[in-house]
Amino acid sequence: MDIHDLVIRDKEIVSLEDVFLNQENQIKIQQLIREYKYVDELTEYNLPVNNKVLLQGSSGCGKTTTAKAIANALGKPILILNLSNIVCSRIGETSQNIKLVFDKAGRDKSVLFLDEFDQIGKAREDSDKDVGEMRRLVNTIIQLIDYYPKNAVLICATNHPEIIDSALMRRFQLRIDFELPSTEVLDTFYDKLLSAFPIHMQNIERKYDLSFAEVKDYVNTEVKSILIEKLERDN
Repeated sequence: MDIHDLVIRDKEIVSLEDVFLNQENQIKIQQLIREYKYVDELTEYNLPVNNKVLLQGSSGCGKTTTAKAIANALGKPILILNLSNIVCSRIGETSQNIKLVFDKAGRDKSVLFLDEFDQIGKAREDSDKDVGEMRRLVNTIIQLIDYYPKNAVLICATNHPEIIDSALMRRFQLRIDFELPSTEVLDTFYDKLLSAFPIHMQNIERKYDLSFAEVKDYVNTEVKSILIEKLERDN
């Protein structure tokens, strides 16, 4: 399969200032970026730069956006794994496809982003009828991660870290947890989203205990309703 079929070309540029993170996650990501800034100095002391990151936790809470922002902050292109094309009925083909993407990211010194990582890194349980095939796939991924070049970055994301193989989990030097945002954080997010619209379209009821993705969909729906009502009145 052609490499262009295996990755998603996403040219969206995201700044870290546009990502809503709690203080702990901000500190972890800033540390990652600072390490790359001083990579030569750290190498002199045989200090490895963290380049294998796992983003784990609730869906819709900014894992993909964070990966894009990290790539932008590092000045690196981002390659996003096209999971639908990667996974084949034959595990051997899946392993080959994944290797092609890893090799491409390594050559280009890119950020490689693997979303839904649990789909290809699932634990090798003996009860699984395909345990032999899955074990070979996970072993391939372990080798690819172990030999991933230090001047490239691997970011994986999962909503279900508990089902990822323990040997794979140990490969990640940095793990960042994503939870549903607090009321205060969501208010800031609401303010940012609504600021793009005229004042008369900003008066909506705010809902909480939602993910960023859910809030964005909710705001768009409510604002569209307000706009349509106004257009119908004017007509």
